Amino acid sequence: MRKRIFFLSTVILSIALLAGTGILIATDQPDEIKIQSSAFETYKKGPVPFTHKKHNVDYKIACTECHHAYKEGVNVYKEGDPVQKCSACHDPVKSEGKVKKLMVAYHRNCQGCHKALEKAGERAGPTTKCTQCHEKKE
Repeated sequence: MRKRIFFLSTVILSIALLAGTGILIATDQPDEIKIQSSAFETYKKGPVPFTHKKHNVDYKIACTECHHAYKEGVNVYKEGDPVQKCSACHDPVKSEGKVKKLMVAYHRNCQGCHKALEKAGERAGPTTKCTQCHEKKE
C-alpha cells in the first residue's frame, strides 16, 4: 500500500508541477505555478496555485517524488533532466493501463501525498475540499 501511495503521489505531483509550464529545469523554478493544462477542453474548477520552491526547498521533497521518466518500470528521472508536460503521457480523457488519465493523476499525486502526511500526524495543508486547492473559476 505504501509503494502505491508513493507511486501515485509521485505521478500526481509531477503532473502538478508541469501542467501549463512547458519544460522546466528543476534548479530554476518559479516560486509559484498554476496547475492548469490546455489539454482539457473545459474546466469544472479553477486552476490550482502550486508553490514549487516551498515544496522542494522548504519541505525538502525530492524532485523524483513528482517528476518521472519510466523505463522498464523504473523512474530514471534525475534532477536537472528536462521535464515534459504531464499531458504528454497522461491522456486528459481516459486512463490506459497503469497510466491514469490526467485529472486522476493530478489528484492522486497531490491528495495522496497530503493525506499520507496527515495520517502520519504531520501538518499537510489542503486535503479534502475542492476549494482548498482550486481557485474560483473565472
